[in-house]
Amino acid sequence: MPNPILSTAIAIARRAGALLADGNGSRAATFKLNETDLVTEYDRRSETLIVAALREAFPDHAIRAEEGALINSGADYEWLIDPLDGTTNFAHGLPIYSISMALLHHGEPVAGVVYDPTRDECFSAARGEGAYLGSQRLHVSSKRPLSRSLLVTGFPYDLRINPQNNLAQFGHFAVRARAVRRLGSAAIDLAYIAAGRLDGYWEFRLSPWDIAAGVLLVREAGGRVTDHGDRPVPVPHTDLLATNGLIHDEMLAVLREGEDAPRP
Repeated sequence: MPNPILSTAIAIARRAGALLADGNGSRAATFKLNETDLVTEYDRRSETLIVAALREAFPDHAIRAEEGALINSGADYEWLIDPLDGTTNFAHGLPIYSISMALLHHGEPVAGVVYDPTRDECFSAARGEGAYLGSQRLHVSSKRPLSRSLLVTGFPYDLRINPQNNLAQFGHFAVRARAVRRLGSAAIDLAYIAAGRLDGYWEFRLSPWDIAAGVLLVREAGGRVTDHGDRPVPVPHTDLLATNGLIHDEMLAVLREGEDAPRP
């Protein structure tokens, strides 16, 4: 029997995706914190649509969203929403962006949806029920070791001024893995780990709405998710490592040892 909460979330994410896909007019972006941290009218319009739909469907649930929505704070169930993950890509016309919606119960992800409107790919998961792309059951890759693995990462918006900018770590992994990609949407990165398209993902200083749905996808697809200290917290609030499980310890070693970590 389909999970009714997840089915509702999927329907809402698809509606928001249709709004973004119709964004063929002005995609002009404004700065939030600096000229690399952008927001468009579509971020706000997508958030408005999602929040209104969730409030109608689940009036007792809390909602926390990237662009500022904060409703029923303190409720047992809380939705974490990124209405447009990959805003810079969207603003530049690069078709790699997504909607991310996750439901937490006492801080633990229990349902999640990542929808990519440009490819009409809807990734979903419910705790204990597996992860799916549409109706197809997902499983992480069986790739190992690290030297034969395809990794993905991202960079913080303040990388120009913050020394914790992931540039050194990118270099460390680039010479130890088969290749490293940067797609520009953390939610898609995690969905692709769950789907076995990528083998490992690390990043620093993420927000919970970026990753909550994707974390559940990876875990339900048989992967491993921790922070960089190998703590399996429900939703890492800062530093995330998500893998197929087979290269997790190798990636932890690179994050811990840097240039001193073993090379192929």
